[in-house]
Amino acid sequence: MPTIAIVGAGPGLGLSIAKVFGGHGFQVALISRSKDNLDALVTRLAEAGITAAGFPADVSDLPALTAALQEAGERFGAIDVLEFSPYSGLNMVAPEQLSVDDLRPEIEHILYGAVTATQTALPAMLAVGAGTLLFSMGGGAITPYPMLAHMNAAQAALRNWVHNLHNTLADKGIHVANVAINVFIGTNPPEGVPHMAPDDLAQLYWNLHIRRDQAEHVVTA
Repeated sequence: MPTIAIVGAGPGLGLSIAKVFGGHGFQVALISRSKDNLDALVTRLAEAGITAAGFPADVSDLPALTAALQEAGERFGAIDVLEFSPYSGLNMVAPEQLSVDDLRPEIEHILYGAVTATQTALPAMLAVGAGTLLFSMGGGAITPYPMLAHMNAAQAALRNWVHNLHNTLADKGIHVANVAINVFIGTNPPEGVPHMAPDDLAQLYWNLHIRRDQAEHVVTA
């Protein structure tokens, strides 16, 4: 059975991606900080008939992230699809107030975490000439929001690198793509705010994996 590893798995989009891929015969490796959260997700997936296991790791702890992905590979076999969508919380930083101290944790969490996860999963994909790397980010990676200067800068760096990966790995059988989400994720948004249900968003990830014809999908209202 093929395996998807979801880095930053939570009860929203991460769970929905797990359900979509699991419904197509994938085993699911879930990675996030909280073991309790992972146990709850594994239980919900098991109730849907999906084989899953959790591997606790903080995305900012790069050795722990590497070890978790390696353990997932040993448990399920090589990782066929890697999906990276960690969430570090939301705080506001204006561009003119941005400091290195503001930016450093976002770079470590978003960019360094993505690079580390990829470098752990990619060698096995290259060995067989097949695989998919999917990355999630906010729409501010393309058109920045003034109040999210630190997060947008880190996501823009990730987007640049993902496009570079797409261009260099396509002829090696590895499909790389990012999903830039410019809507509220959920079914109960603040009034007037564009939104999309996690289950609907998750289908976009499956389409990117299957069709392999886009480097980027931008989700807008």
